[in-house]
Amino acid sequence: MTVVDAEARFHVLAVDDSVIDRKLIEMLLRTSSYQVTTVDSGSKALEVLGLRDEGDDSSSSSPTSSSAPAHHQEVGVNLIITDYCMPGMTGYDLLRRVKGSSSLKDIPVVIMSSENVPARISRCLEDGAEEFFLKPVKLADMKKLKSHLVRRKQPQLQPPQPQEKPQQQQKAELADCGGGSRKRKAAMMEQDGTTNASLSGGSGGLAVET
Repeated sequence: MTVVDAEARFHVLAVDDSVIDRKLIEMLLRTSSYQVTTVDSGSKALEVLGLRDEGDDSSSSSPTSSSAPAHHQEVGVNLIITDYCMPGMTGYDLLRRVKGSSSLKDIPVVIMSSENVPARISRCLEDGAEEFFLKPVKLADMKKLKSHLVRRKQPQLQPPQPQEKPQQQQKAELADCGGGSRKRKAAMMEQDGTTNASLSGGSGGLAVET
């Protein structure tokens, strides 16, 4: 992993059994400043995500599978982009596994395919896919990923603000305003009393001189 990868804000897991498509997706994602991890199958994607393919018991003993979960725990996966047609586990199967996991269900999943099949696209979107891209994937498609990543990050960046403290401050300010009014009223009454007394005293003095 390079320094640039470590500094990238979002980590995308790209899954495709085609070497050419996988290299293309990796290049486009890195051009868009994403950190990228690529794998060639759905079962290896599950290893990176910390899950095991139930039908592949031998994968747990391989060096790749032992290091992949630790890598995931260190940097986290923010989005998964996967091909639909792959041997063994399809992209749709991977989507179902991710959405069926309580710890991974919030990770956005994007499906890719070279075949424009409306029923396939609708099924993937209905079962939780954020987008369905037709191959060849373009740089403009990569730019669409950011909205899903930012929306997922937004609740953490903007936690709800407590409302009790401002209300208490408003009450305190209202109380201070009321107290100030009472003090001003008392001062005015006291001043009026002093003025009346002065006038009475003044009238008495005039009567004596007369």
